[in-house]
Amino acid sequence: MSKYTVPTFSLAMLHPKYWCVLLIISISYLCSLLPYAIQIRLGKLVGRVVLSFMKRRTRTIKRNLELCFPDMTDAEREKLTKQNIENTGLALFETGMAWFWSNARIAKHTSVVGIEHIEKLKTEGRGALLIAVHSLNLELSGRAFGQYAQGMAVYRPNNNPCFDYFQLKGRSQGGHTLIHRKNVKFMLEALNNGAFMWYAPDHDYGRRRSTFAPLFAVENACTTTGTSLLADNTNCAIVPVVFVRDNDSGHYTLTIKEPMIDKFPKGDEHAGACFINKIVEEAIMAKPSQYMWLHRRFKNRPDGESSLY
Repeated sequence: MSKYTVPTFSLAMLHPKYWCVLLIISISYLCSLLPYAIQIRLGKLVGRVVLSFMKRRTRTIKRNLELCFPDMTDAEREKLTKQNIENTGLALFETGMAWFWSNARIAKHTSVVGIEHIEKLKTEGRGALLIAVHSLNLELSGRAFGQYAQGMAVYRPNNNPCFDYFQLKGRSQGGHTLIHRKNVKFMLEALNNGAFMWYAPDHDYGRRRSTFAPLFAVENACTTTGTSLLADNTNCAIVPVVFVRDNDSGHYTLTIKEPMIDKFPKGDEHAGACFINKIVEEAIMAKPSQYMWLHRRFKNRPDGESSLY
């Protein structure tokens, strides 16, 4: 399959084994109807309550912060941890916003800076790898971008077909196209044909097609070489994108940075990973409390090195 199309709802999804998913989606939809300020408060409360029971995830957040920011004081890391826990709960509500809000409501609460870079790439017919990171509000960033241009996103199917239906439908809002993460051929064709593809190379995806490159204070972070595969075989631009929420106003801003053309170190996977990790660092530092620190980013280590967790 070259790409995903939005599926139709099947009566089979009403089977009792999917009722839990249907209940969660229904609650998410109803919560999305609430005033935005209430959703913010509820989201932070949910984060504090849920993460209080998920001790392992909380330990992962704290450990990642220790590894990345060893020069921070204990008090600074503790404050950042508490903010991140609240934002983790808020991410559940932000997903509902992304999937169920109207375009008018999205536009009211989001702004896009740097859209002229996308317009210029359009006129040139040049595709772009939009380098994003796994911020907790990543789902909402796609909707913000969709107000101005359609894009493509690398997609991993969910094992639950009922949840997968709603996820596909939600992420396809605005006409976005989803590409199976293993279909590299279609990705290359799309980029060569001028597509804008969302790509988040900041997680630890395993040692296959990866190298170890510095990330913050961690010297050897397992980093995908997929960016090099895509950039080496196309004429696409590398375009960093950053999506953050202002802590005071609650307004979201998607910043599309100046395209990097002929700056990516082609032909050198390790240099490419180092290049991308610098972009990742800058994006995270725009609002470190809104990053997905609960992911075990440094779980894979070079041969002979012990686990960091």
